[in-house]
Amino acid sequence: MKTTVQSNVVINLIRTITMTLLSFVTFPMVTRILGDSALGSFSWATSFVYYFTILAKISIPNIAVRECAKIKNDPDKLSMKIQEFFILQCIMTLISFTLMSVIVFSVPLFKENNIDQLIFIVSMNFLCATFAFEWVFTALGKQTYLAIRSIVILAFVDILIFALIRYKENLFLYAFLTTSVNLLTVVSNLIYLPKLIKFKKTQKYNFKQYIPALSILFLISVFASIYDKTDSFILGIIDPSKAQVGSYVVGMKAVEIIIGIIVALGGVFTPKASEFIEQNDQQKFTNLIKFSINICFIIVVPSIALLISMASPITYLMAGTVGYKDASTILISLASLCLTFSLSQIIYTQILIPMKKEKIYLYAIIAGSILNIASSLLFGLLVFKDNPGVGISIATAISDFIVLIILIVKTWKNVKNNLFNFNNLKILILGAIIFLVCYFIGPLIFNASFEVVDYQFALLIELLSMFIISLIIYVLGLLISKEKLVRSIIHK
Repeated sequence: MKTTVQSNVVINLIRTITMTLLSFVTFPMVTRILGDSALGSFSWATSFVYYFTILAKISIPNIAVRECAKIKNDPDKLSMKIQEFFILQCIMTLISFTLMSVIVFSVPLFKENNIDQLIFIVSMNFLCATFAFEWVFTALGKQTYLAIRSIVILAFVDILIFALIRYKENLFLYAFLTTSVNLLTVVSNLIYLPKLIKFKKTQKYNFKQYIPALSILFLISVFASIYDKTDSFILGIIDPSKAQVGSYVVGMKAVEIIIGIIVALGGVFTPKASEFIEQNDQQKFTNLIKFSINICFIIVVPSIALLISMASPITYLMAGTVGYKDASTILISLASLCLTFSLSQIIYTQILIPMKKEKIYLYAIIAGSILNIASSLLFGLLVFKDNPGVGISIATAISDFIVLIILIVKTWKNVKNNLFNFNNLKILILGAIIFLVCYFIGPLIFNASFEVVDYQFALLIELLSMFIISLIIYVLGLLISKEKLVRSIIHK
């Protein structure tokens, strides 16, 4: 079991990191070409559509992965489960898209700056997702296929973005190209899916069995959409120009990269966690959670240290000097989300969902949503009225921390030893060392470089140098301190 999980983790990491790099390759170019207002408009439209994406899914993929993983070795039962979840997904997507269309056509706000057109282009994402069946491939553990497919499609779209996006007026083309990733994913999956599953109805559909779980998950989806996108949505209302939203996007981008890696690993751990709960194998379940949290700390802690200490070089290289005010400060404020959000997702998807205790997450996310809205309005409108992006980023970080605390308290027996242990303390100490080295040595490297090269190249040298130095310090530190995961890999 451990060998299979570790190999899938490696494949998923390669996939996620490669996709992250491919996404990041085009981002600096796009930020400079579109500018903060246009990028902010795109991000605001994406945030609006996100609410309806969540409504369309109502967490069906989460419960589908859990249920399909349990019976993946029974083709007939698996086929029926997939058909049932697909029908539910189609119904909810139709309801969600209809509701979104009514709101967009009814509210004059969406007519400004052609936001309505952007919204309908971006909405292709969740329309396509209905036919992607990603949860099937996740439940069946098809990590190699997911990795190859995702990398090829994203690389192809990146080439198109480089070739076609040249002017600020290409905003709508850029929006279409970003959504085409999902369209191509659907095509690829529908070609491959029949090789895995035969869509043949062998018995009556039983939708009633999912009603209790989906009722809770529906409420979770509603509050999760409010919680996840309230920050940028409120910011877009406070700042009609959407320039602060653009700065927020830049600040959040690096954070989303780290979070994306941890969340993507859930595709490996969640099905296995569901299997072990179904088999009532508590020891394997506990070991899996320990392994997942261990990986989270190893990736996230040094990342936070680099993001905070190198915030200015990172945001400058991503967006340049024109516009994107406060992006570096926003990045520093949001850096803690790499840990708090990642751990919350591990608890939710790998502990609560397999154990059918989704209500705990619902209560936590309701509390987080209320706190996020109240604190975002307070900080954005009053405390940081001249820099609302900074205020809302601080409010978001506080809200996320509170959500994590609630989840830890409610799942204390499952996380206490896996979260609070000497091994994780070693990683935290190494993270602190990396921060101090980058904070004090980074500027010295920049000043020395700036004497012989231009400003932008000096920043790049500083960032690359500190990344390499930090990596060396971190790897040596893990080896010297005999960190458990590293030690197990070496012994293997």
